[in-house]
Amino acid sequence: MTTNNLVAKIWSFCDTLRDDGVSYSDYVEQLTFLLFLKMADEYSQPPYNREFNIPDRCNWKFLSSHKEDNLTTDYFNLLTKLSEQGGMLGKIFYGAQNKIHDHKKLKKLIELIDEETWVSESVDIKGDIYESLLQKSAESSGAGQYFTPRAVIKAMVECVRPQTKETIWDPSCGTGGFFLGAIEYLNNNFKEELNKRDTKEFFQFDTFKGWEIVPSTARLCLMNLFLHDIGDLIKTPDVNIEDSLINPIDQKTNIVLANPPFGKSSSYYITNDKKMAEQDSYFYRSNFWTTTSNKQLAFVQHIVSMLEEDGRAAIVLPDNILFEGGAGEIIRKKLLEETNLHTILRLPTGIFYANGVKSNVLFLEKKKGSKKPLTKEVWVYDYRTNIHHTLKKQVLKYEHLLPFVECYLSKDRNKTNETWSKDNPNGRLRKYSYNEIILRDKTNFDVFWLKDDSYIDMDSLPEPEILAQEIIDGLDSAVNSFREVVRSLHRN
Repeated sequence: MTTNNLVAKIWSFCDTLRDDGVSYSDYVEQLTFLLFLKMADEYSQPPYNREFNIPDRCNWKFLSSHKEDNLTTDYFNLLTKLSEQGGMLGKIFYGAQNKIHDHKKLKKLIELIDEETWVSESVDIKGDIYESLLQKSAESSGAGQYFTPRAVIKAMVECVRPQTKETIWDPSCGTGGFFLGAIEYLNNNFKEELNKRDTKEFFQFDTFKGWEIVPSTARLCLMNLFLHDIGDLIKTPDVNIEDSLINPIDQKTNIVLANPPFGKSSSYYITNDKKMAEQDSYFYRSNFWTTTSNKQLAFVQHIVSMLEEDGRAAIVLPDNILFEGGAGEIIRKKLLEETNLHTILRLPTGIFYANGVKSNVLFLEKKKGSKKPLTKEVWVYDYRTNIHHTLKKQVLKYEHLLPFVECYLSKDRNKTNETWSKDNPNGRLRKYSYNEIILRDKTNFDVFWLKDDSYIDMDSLPEPEILAQEIIDGLDSAVNSFREVVRSLHRN
């Protein structure tokens, strides 16, 4: 059965459960529990013969052979018992609850899953199936409004170019999208090396580390990794269910890939001032540059603190981080001084489920300290001006970002076709020196030069859907910017 057919088959049953109050996210969570047990059962058989020590009356054979009577009660007891186990079992089933209270419908879902042999599929197919289910959940519920598009993830990973035995962290990992992008890249580029025992073990158990504040989302991340052959039922990669901003980290990492949560100020402040940290709702971080309750600004400082020397990061950030004053200005100056912030990619609107989101990807490297600023020049690639994407008809694809990736990886960016010059004023890649950036008001990173062709030309008007979406995006962006102004006034 093809991926699309299998996804359609499993997902179609959700409509039946919705009548009983089972939400899309609840449905995916229940699938997580059941798929996990089904795959554990398949791995326990030849030729794998793995031993997972799943307690009696908690395994797939117990569920698949169960009669309908008392199924929901036994399933509840099963989830409770598994949540008390250690290792991957305990993490996957932590706080698990049965949301399907009709025993006939629960039995039907078990039968649907049991009809397929999941581990016989390739890693990519299994992962694609699960990713597709997560995507459908995001589309249907709106819960994934800021999920990073796969095209953006792929472009970021291709630019950062992870190597084997490098660690990859995400301090706000969600369901693990950046990890999956890195897994795909490493599998495609280091197939032979990953077959070596020590490299494979590092890849499976030590490469990835994440933090996610929502337990159910962290659970989905672990399951996603498991479906992509990372970790096993006994030993698991570190996916910590906690707010990564609050606690400093002693270890360092080679790579950070992240899309910190947009749109909200924290209910607390992170500060580098010990006296201030004595107040309620303040947390002390000695390696931060300034005090802030803005989550994105806090995450920028946090990510820099995570990187080891020569470590590199790619971070998705909203526009306001590029120009707001106060803590934002301090942090931008510190980024130029204490990291090599070499590239900014301006992303188009219409690529997130939340309307009006204007975002960017910042690429930086952690370097050894110097008296002079570590950033010599910043390359800006504008893939926003005069670009139109929607979530359905004009979906952003990796091919759209490939010219940027080629510019990024070019040894001599000045000789690429996409580079701006006086002879090519429409080039999307342009270089700014440190002095040009630092002299801008508030060290504003929000630079652009392309002419916006938004004048009315009746012969070349976009489709009505695109025009309507652009109007919505513009209004939402204006409202979001005004909210940030109001928040900053309250903070001051």
